[in-house]
This record gives sequence, structure tokens and C-alpha cells, in this order.
Amino acid sequence: MQQPPDIRKVAFLGDYLPRKCGIATFTTDLRCAVAKEFPELQCLVVPVNDRADGYDYPTEVRFEIAEQDLPSYLRAADFLNITDVDVVCVEHEFGIFGGPAGSHVLALLRELNMPIVTTLHTILRDPNPEQRRVMRELLRRSTRLVVMSERGREFLRDIYQAPENKIDLIPHGIPDMPFADPNYFKDEFGVAGKQVLLTFGLLSPNKGIEFALRALPEIIKEFPNVVYIVLGQTHPNLLRDEGEAYRLSLERLAKDLGVQKNVVFFNRFVELEELMRFIGAADIYLTPYLTESQITSGTLAYAFGAGNAVVSTPYWHAAELLTAERGKLVPFRDAKAIAVAVVELLRDEPLRHSMRKNAYKMGREMIWSRVAQLYAKSFEQARKDHSFVGRKSSPIKTLDEQPGQLPEMKLDHLFRMSDSTGIFQHASFTVPNFSEGYCTDDNARALVLALMLKKLGHDSPQLGAKAATYAAFLNHAFDPKSGRFRNFMSFDRRWLEEVGSEDCQGHALWALGLCVSQVGQGSFQMLAAQLFEQALPVAAEFSSPRAWAFTLIGIDEYLRRFGGDRRASQIRESLTAKLMQRYADAATDDWHWFEEVVSYANAKLPHAMILNGRCLNDGTMLELGLKTLRWLIKIQTSDAGSFRPVGSNGFFPRGKERAIFDQQPIEAQVTISACIEAYHATGDMFWVAEARRAFEWFLGRNDLGLALYDSTTGGCRDGLHMDRLSQNQGAESTLAFLLSLAEMQALHNSLTSFKETPAE
Repeated sequence: MQQPPDIRKVAFLGDYLPRKCGIATFTTDLRCAVAKEFPELQCLVVPVNDRADGYDYPTEVRFEIAEQDLPSYLRAADFLNITDVDVVCVEHEFGIFGGPAGSHVLALLRELNMPIVTTLHTILRDPNPEQRRVMRELLRRSTRLVVMSERGREFLRDIYQAPENKIDLIPHGIPDMPFADPNYFKDEFGVAGKQVLLTFGLLSPNKGIEFALRALPEIIKEFPNVVYIVLGQTHPNLLRDEGEAYRLSLERLAKDLGVQKNVVFFNRFVELEELMRFIGAADIYLTPYLTESQITSGTLAYAFGAGNAVVSTPYWHAAELLTAERGKLVPFRDAKAIAVAVVELLRDEPLRHSMRKNAYKMGREMIWSRVAQLYAKSFEQARKDHSFVGRKSSPIKTLDEQPGQLPEMKLDHLFRMSDSTGIFQHASFTVPNFSEGYCTDDNARALVLALMLKKLGHDSPQLGAKAATYAAFLNHAFDPKSGRFRNFMSFDRRWLEEVGSEDCQGHALWALGLCVSQVGQGSFQMLAAQLFEQALPVAAEFSSPRAWAFTLIGIDEYLRRFGGDRRASQIRESLTAKLMQRYADAATDDWHWFEEVVSYANAKLPHAMILNGRCLNDGTMLELGLKTLRWLIKIQTSDAGSFRPVGSNGFFPRGKERAIFDQQPIEAQVTISACIEAYHATGDMFWVAEARRAFEWFLGRNDLGLALYDSTTGGCRDGLHMDRLSQNQGAESTLAFLLSLAEMQALHNSLTSFKETPAE
């Protein structure tokens, strides 16, 4: 086949070898196949790195992206544009790109000038809201969409409403291997004269290998020479989080079943040439996956296309390939059915060889040279489609059209202020003040920060360890007898009070609710759920509106995971009703507030109204939250247009002069958080601009023109006085800045990935 006209350079975007994962193998194989089939075509690669030191890539890798660093995606887009790439071929999998549901890649795609051909390795039938949002935008940004199965095409069309004429069905590529007798390869692995069963790929619990092991005793009764080879290292993510626990559990299971002499585990990532020899030695290939939701399986494609007889559970890709006597399907999680199918194939050699031939014959349409030609056609069509649509180049943005730059997340002072007990309350300048001890309020905020940073991808062993410490502090602070948290603790770890303030309870419930909602926190999550359940009932007795507000935000997070909890829902309804009544009792035509005084952490009150109005679909509540937040912003804006929080030296009682100083960082933080919630509820960019205005207060856009954030330490000064900055950098102020920065980063990422950012 001739090289497609008008295409001289193609860039492949995805994971790439020597990174060890299925997408990396696919991207490498596809790029090499296209380069071999079309020697005049330049085929460069832009891989995504999941570790700071990257990988020892080959020369075709021209630019690298740091998985969680959004600016690196934008730099990659600039690189692809200026190097005159004609087509970008994206290998998409939610888990390999940074941001919620892998949304960072959208920022890159939005800036590209050339057509985009996206291969969809995962197509979810029941995506969560974040995944659906990313998928919808990905389909919109892609010129052509490649699926590897007819089921994938159906899902795109029926679930995501993708245009039929935009979809190309191209099978998963496989190496071109001669059809050979398995006995030819068995000597190499010391299994001559034995019947070989094989499963290969990165090891993880969803592969169902335990059911294959449980099938072995029945198989061995009739075929005692059977050897089951499990080939592949433990998945890197599983290895990082849980070590080799899963592999060891499989080894124990084999011993418990008495089949250890018939099982071989090869714990390594094998290169293609060696892999094909393993496949060649197999009499039967097993894929006992546990659920149907796998639209593509590269390991199945390799084994099937090489002419293996296959016994598989009916996940989507297998159910499509293994028809017309090309394989055997067995029910999920059914060891007995696996045993029956394997015994039948080992017993009936003509049936097994007929199955192998049928699979091999179909596999000739899947060899990489054929797949490369089909991709070339897709690239060519993408160029035509792109020209027809007349897509314009991304314009150069003027300063007012660009999102404001955010400081780097620096955690030095957070770590300096924390020890093995928790985070200290106060600092003398930049040094922790031991004499003031610790408090639950700050440890709750610190846990919230750690959870936010983890979601943003700012993860590290040190941060994980500190998160555990903050969670442990909350656990220790809780008194089961009273159902409440204690707040203040001395440096020598003595509690200084029996019961903490109601606001302390609210902070703790906020942190615990967030911990419950973030799937993947493991034991943190179980501990948080238990504490939340025990501590929530007393919230019904709170009289503090701020305690209500923080509790409501915590309840919202908790209900995202346990939406059927009636008690939590009832307490939410009760607290929102109390907050609504407070407003009705206090507000007048010129005083749109919940109390007779505007005091501290003020924006949390409208924040709770906006959040719950949106979640409960209560328009009255939502509008009340937006109205009170607008009023609060109005009274907290200076004549010069900067954010001016109500001062803590007197606050703002109704009918009296408002205090200008001392201005506290927590006021900026809660205002930013409330404005971001208002933006998510309305889509109105006014709230983005107000969040940015409040954030710039930390950076020097304030009454004194002085930055409260200290970029040398990563800390934040405790307040803005009439004539100077406080030089102490305590926990509350530092956490206020870091929480604000984390929320602004999440907002910035969302705006950059999903839409153009308007002038602020």
C-alpha cells in the first residue's frame, strides 16, 4: 500500500516501552508497524510518564509528558504544532493521563491544529459523571475514532451518541507467527510431553486466575501431566499499593489445592519474541476474567491470532471473537465449567486443532502489517475530514485571555509544622511553636488538604505518611462516650478539654466525609466511615451556623459514597432547614445575611446553601446561597477592586462600622471555595473571576500590597494588620493558602481541559 498523500509525519501519544503496561506495548507495536509498512513516513512518539525520572526511551521519542503536570500537556501541544505533525494518533485509556478521569489530555487535544485519530482501549457501558464528561469531550475533539470490536462501535453509537461515520473498526494488532504444533516449542521450557495451559499479562485480581487454579484438580485427575503457566509480573500499580499480596495468595491457593507441582509462575515482563514462544508452546490459553466489562484484550488477541485454542469467560471482547467454533466460553467465576471445557479440549484433539485453525485463519486479518494499513486509511480520512470541517489553528492568546498563573505547590512548611502526632497550631515566625500544641481543627484541615492533593496527583510517600498521621489524630481526638471530638492537645499529648467546640466537630466531619468519598483510601476510608457514623448524630444538636455548614459539606461528601444512608440524609435536611430559618430571622432588605454580625469563615454559610441546593435540586436554597455570597463579596471588595475580608478586630455587626483589620487567610480560603462551588452550580464565569480575586489577596493584591504567601518556605503569614504583615506562619494560615491553591489548581485544570478560559 502506498503512503497516504499529504501525510509525512505522524505522532503517537500514549504510554510507550520500556514502560511496562499493555498500552505501552500496543503503542510501540503500532508505531513500529506503521513505520515498517510506510518507510517514508516519520513516526515520532510523545509518551506519558508515571514517574519523575521517566524511562530510557528509544530515539523515536521526541517529547515527554509528566502524567499529573497539566502544563506539560500544553507544552506537548505546542511542540506538535510547531513540528508540523500531520496527524496525532492517541492511545486512550482513562488511567494513563492525569486529572480526574484522565482529563488533562483534553487540554492538549484542544490546542492541536492537526487531525486527531483516537484509539479507545476502554469504552465503559456505565461511566461515572467524570468519565462521561471526559469521554464526551474526547469524542468531540477527535477527528476519527478507532474501536477494536463491534461491541465498541455499538457502545460509542448508542451510549455516547458518536456519529457512525466517524468510527473505524480496526482489530487489535498481533505479530505474524506461523501456525505450528505446540510441541515444537515445549522443549525450550522443559514441558515436553505435557499438556500446557497458559495465562499471560500483568497480574491483578480482576484476571480470575484463582478460578483457573480451582479447576486444576479436576483437570489433573484425567490429565496428570498438565502444567498451568501464569506468565507476567504483578501490575505496577498493584505492586506499589499492595506489594505481592495477590500473587502470594495465588501461590498459597495452589498449595492448598495440592496442585503446586502443576503450576508455574513467571514473575516478569517478557519481550515480544519470548512471549510468542510461550504462546506457541500452549495447548490451551485461559482467560478467566471476572466481569464482562472489557471491550478489548490484547492478550486474548495475541493468543487467538497465533492459533491457540482458547477457554474464556464471556467478557465483551471474548464473546465477540470466540464464536463460530473459534473458542469455548464458560460462565464467570465457575471453576467447574473451566475444568469441563479444558478436559473436553484436551480429550478431543481434532476439535482442539479445528478450533486452533479457525482462530488462526481469522487472525490473518489482525496481523500488524494489515492493521498498519487500516490505520493509514484512518489517518488519510482524518485529513480529509479535518480539511472539510476547516478547523482553524489555535490563536495566540493575549494576556487577558490566558488563565492566571498559579504558584507551585510547595509543602516544605506543612511538613515542617507536622510531627508524628499531628500538625502544630502555631509558629514563631517559621518555626513550630511547641508550647501551643495541636488542635483537631487544624489536623482536620490538613487531612482535607492531603486528600485534595492526592486527587490532584500531588502524591508522595511523605504526604501519604502525614495523611495517616492527621487521620490518626482525629481518631484519637474522638471520645466515644460523648460522641464528640476533643480539640486542644498540649505538646506532651494531654487533652486540655473534655469536649471541643461545635466548629471543631464540623471540621472533623468535613474531613471524614471527604475521606469516605475518595475511593482508594483503603483503611483510611473504613476508619473515616466508622468515625463519621459515630460522630454525626450530635450534629443535630449544634447551634453554630458554621458547624452546620461544615457538617453539611461533610455529609455531602459522605453521601456520594453511601447515598442510601437515611440518617445522614435526615440530618442534612434538618441542618439546611435551620440555616434557611436563620437567614429568614436575620435578613432585611439591606442585610442579606444569616446572623446579626458578619464574623469569621463567613463564606462557608452560602457555600453550604449552594452545595445542598444543587445536590437536592432545591432552586430556592440555591438562589439563597448565591444571593448571600454576592452580598458578602460586595461588602468584601475594596474601592480599588481587591478582596478585603472583614477584619477580625471587631468583625462587622449590623448597623456599625465594619473592621478592616486584622484580615485573616481563612476568609480568603472559604471565599475561594464558595465561589468555585457557585461556578460549578451555575457555570457563570463571574464566580471564577471572584475566586481568582480572593486568591490574589494571598499574592499581594490587598490593602497593603504585600504577599502573605511566602514562596521561600511554602508557608503563609497569619494575617494582614493595619501597617504590616504578621511574620508568624501558623497552621491555619498555611493550610488556608494550600487549600486555596489546591482548589484553584483543580478549577484551572477543569477550565483548561474542558473549555476556553474567558478573560478574568
